[in-house]
Amino acid sequence: MGLCGLNPAYPYRKTSPNHKNIYPNILQIVAGLCSISQYLSLMNLPVIKLKVALHKSIKVVQIYFEKNQAVLELMRTNKDLRWSQTMRCWYLPYVNNIKQTLLQLFKGKALLEFENTQSQTVTIASPQNIKTNLKPTHQLQTLSDEAIKKTGQFANWLRSKRYSESTIGTYTDALKTFLRFYSTKPVTEINNDDVITFNNNYIIANNLSASYQNQVVNAIKLFFKTIELKSMETELVHRPKRPKLLPNVLSKDDVKELLDKTTNLKHKAMLSLIYACGLRCGELLRLKFEHIDAKRNLLIIKQSKGRKDRIAPLSIKILNLFTEYYKAYRPKVYLFEGQIRATMYDERSLQLVLKTSLLKTKINKPVTLHWLRHSYATHLLENGTDLRYIQELLGHSSSKTTEIYTHVSNKSLQNITSPFDYL
Repeated sequence: MGLCGLNPAYPYRKTSPNHKNIYPNILQIVAGLCSISQYLSLMNLPVIKLKVALHKSIKVVQIYFEKNQAVLELMRTNKDLRWSQTMRCWYLPYVNNIKQTLLQLFKGKALLEFENTQSQTVTIASPQNIKTNLKPTHQLQTLSDEAIKKTGQFANWLRSKRYSESTIGTYTDALKTFLRFYSTKPVTEINNDDVITFNNNYIIANNLSASYQNQVVNAIKLFFKTIELKSMETELVHRPKRPKLLPNVLSKDDVKELLDKTTNLKHKAMLSLIYACGLRCGELLRLKFEHIDAKRNLLIIKQSKGRKDRIAPLSIKILNLFTEYYKAYRPKVYLFEGQIRATMYDERSLQLVLKTSLLKTKINKPVTLHWLRHSYATHLLENGTDLRYIQELLGHSSSKTTEIYTHVSNKSLQNITSPFDYL
């Protein structure tokens, strides 16, 4: 970790050898023999911690700080800084002169504590472990004024077409990475060969994932078609074959153990409903009480993935759990609310609920909330539910998506006898 003071009245020098074991990664510290805590007290400035990380396959700098109105206002007014709901922090893209940019931004307003500053590059391993002899030949630069204007127009177009904010963020981030790669080239002069060069010299050279490569190609194609009004032959850019991964599934005994170990009533109701109705995490958190039709034993899921409504059956057992939960918590707007009434429960908090419950079980698997949805579909199939009904319950547009559960269902596989048994 490196600590950099931004008040020019205080000189710097490299840390002495005596401090090597205590702060092995410190790059700079104020001159003198005072401790860090004494120095911070002297400076009386807020501390901002910076960490290099990977966000949506893009190298970024995460920004963490204690609650401070002045710093928060600075974050909100700077066009290069963005808030990430998934990382729960502010961040900005990593560029060559990132330290100088940050020092200038927070000069006289905060102390910056850098982490991983000794690393000049980040090794990014894709899920497919793609091996290539290509080396990155281009470092991403800051966006040009033209690129900033164009990405803004693209974001506005996506919003006018009612794309979800998640999709808008994914597409604009992918486009910004591409335009930063060609920061010195006018957007109007970018052609299909540039897309191929970017694919080879950035995506493949950095071993970025196949899904990210497809996201970037889709974003570029849509941007040039809608904003630049010209067609890019993205078909010439080699799209990788997506790996055919099987869904992760828990056994019924594992699900029961997980729910039994969740003692908090609210937490148990949340995890139970995800499994009982095959919900996505976002679908659960957006639920309101008017979405429960107790007379018909139905749950109405509004505007889920693909902006589609669907219904799911509610058992008497889950309704009884809800009745108990409602009497205890009396939510005002959302079915499950955060610490502040009438606000949506935080997604990250729900993930922590699951992790906490898992620690109490004997399940030694990297379970996520989506595993409960996969388990719901697989257990329905094993109980004899028709695949077409499962497709409707999950909200899948294509039956091919639902058919993947046939590969993990053990109902038919149990009837198969291995030839080894006949030996």
